Amino acid sequence: MVQLSRLLLSLALVAASLATPLKRTVAQIEADLTTLQSQVTSLDNNIKGFPASGLTGALEIHDAAAGLESSLNTATSDVKATPTVSEADATTILNTVQNNIEPLVIDALTRIAGDRAAFDAQPIIGLSALVLVDLQTLKNDTDAFSNALIAAAPADLKTQATAIKTAIDAAFSKAIAAFASA
Repeated sequence: MVQLSRLLLSLALVAASLATPLKRTVAQIEADLTTLQSQVTSLDNNIKGFPASGLTGALEIHDAAAGLESSLNTATSDVKATPTVSEADATTILNTVQNNIEPLVIDALTRIAGDRAAFDAQPIIGLSALVLVDLQTLKNDTDAFSNALIAAAPADLKTQATAIKTAIDAAFSKAIAAFASA
């Protein structure tokens, strides 16, 4: 009976520890930003290589978008799980997004918006519809990440965080409109 009680207590403690959300750190967010920058660079480079890269390039764009989606979700969770961020850390995070990630995202979206005809010309029916789904998913994930950054930012940096979201959303709107009839 004593052993059964110890086992149940042990199981209860393990369950409680698994149910407790993990706190994240600013260092983890910075690592997430490095990952995001790398993945956005890869996506942007794949888009730059299209349509010369053909069907293979189109599928690489899709694969890069899927990887980016996963990393955006991780980064969003990490931002939400991070306790209060200092003014200096928030400034560093937002400057990294604004200077290193935002321009790449806007470039990728601007380029892909101009490639609709090239996607339609590929030998797979529905490829443009797949791009549209990728764009919509990435926009939703990017909005969630942006909203988490805005919520975590100190009051005097919320305007900067909102400006980043607004600029990226404008580029997403144009790219999604280009593929909307897919």
